[in-house]
Amino acid sequence: QVQLVESGGGLVQAGGSLRLSCAASGGTFSSYTMGWFRQGPLKEREFVAAISWSGGSTYYGDSVKVRFTISRDNAKNTVYLQMNSLKPEDTAVYYCAADPWGGNRYYDSYEYDYWGQGTQVTVSS
Repeated sequence: QVQLVESGGGLVQAGGSLRLSCAASGGTFSSYTMGWFRQGPLKEREFVAAISWSGGSTYYGDSVKVRFTISRDNAKNTVYLQMNSLKPEDTAVYYCAADPWGGNRYYDSYEYDYWGQGTQVTVSS
């Protein structure tokens, strides 16, 4: 069973930065597509970013392009989300997720079999 544990969330002022981490255990991390999703207050879960198993391909939601960067370290079984120029509308619980099958619908939460518990990010204005 794959377990994912996010960390790095917190309170930050608008314009600031945070780096989220997601540590994986119990599976073959290096073969998984990894994604980040978020869910703000009274909002649906939203795709943020995804990265292929090798790290060679990355994908971003329109609202975070340029500001956020996803990366992974397969030796450490960890995926990261560097968030810069944060805005109040980035406030949400951020979840990492693993897709063992490497499907093309990386933006679709139903493609992901394993999820972390989430970490809260709050951006103050």
